[in-house]
Amino acid sequence: MVNPKFWKNRKVLITGHTGFKGSWLSLWLQHLGAKVTGISLDPPTTPSLYQQAEVAVGMTSLRQDIRNGEELKKIFQQCQPEIVFHLAAQPLVRYSYKAPVETYETNVMGTLHVLEAIRATDTVQASILITTDKCYQNREWHWGYREIDPMGGYDPYSSSKGAAELLIASYRDSYLSNIASVRAGNVIGGGDWAEDRLIPDIIRAFQKNEIVEIRNPNAIRPWQHVLEPLAGYIQLAEQMVAKPKRYAQAWNFGPNDDDAKPVEWIVKQIAQQWSKLNRQADWKIDQADHPHEANYLKLDCSKAHAMLNWYPKWNLQMALQKIITWHHAETDNKNMREVTLSQIEEYMENKNV
Repeated sequence: MVNPKFWKNRKVLITGHTGFKGSWLSLWLQHLGAKVTGISLDPPTTPSLYQQAEVAVGMTSLRQDIRNGEELKKIFQQCQPEIVFHLAAQPLVRYSYKAPVETYETNVMGTLHVLEAIRATDTVQASILITTDKCYQNREWHWGYREIDPMGGYDPYSSSKGAAELLIASYRDSYLSNIASVRAGNVIGGGDWAEDRLIPDIIRAFQKNEIVEIRNPNAIRPWQHVLEPLAGYIQLAEQMVAKPKRYAQAWNFGPNDDDAKPVEWIVKQIAQQWSKLNRQADWKIDQADHPHEANYLKLDCSKAHAMLNWYPKWNLQMALQKIITWHHAETDNKNMREVTLSQIEEYMENKNV
């Protein structure tokens, strides 16, 4: 379980705090009483969770591109963080085909600048660097990839994350004994407005009473609510401060095997729940040709189970229900900061694993 006492008044720095995962993490750490500083570009979408949930209210929010290493290092020196979470990235597979240079500059060189800033800051006790499940050399196996499996990547995004993993491992061996890399599956949740992502595309279409087109209906993904991996990141940081040599390594945080579902299953489930509220929910399969994307990808999370006692709390049905609840609250003009914090509290109070 997450330990609120650990985070009270602890100085935390988050890169990429205006993004979807970064916003959820920023709110959670604010809720735990941490003193949070964020480094990021402007929110990547309009609307965004960062704006809707007023994430900046409870933290110091700075605008800085992680590709500028010298400016990044200055901010680290000024903030003197104890814990660092590095989430800033170019996170989209399809966009990486259009902008490979930007993708590698951000995901590889940006990560290098963050590592150098950590190395120059004596106060840092633990750093969690977020990559992706797509960092693995994907052989379309029907079993989960383990942390010891080789890095790879077909598309520029995936290979950039595989390269970032090799970079992190090199710095851990050469310079820093307090850094860990973490790899999550397909993260979903309320407030995600990214383009070319399945659930945001579905929600956008259903809210406008439009027909959503889905590609790769048979592709299987390890779907999980955003709070699941974030809980793992937070728990890992707590353990790393106490025992850095034991916990400074690579970690998988994915859903249970039953929650690795095809794309078509997801759209059917959301349409069914949406229709229960007497709202239009229609979809069809996009027959156009698209760039390559993995068809099957699953993580083996045995290490996180055994060493961190981390297990998913919300199954996929619950995750989808929380997303729909969040977006209906948005449609009804509710206070989305309160709604988001309420879901965080519900997750923390759920003892079922």
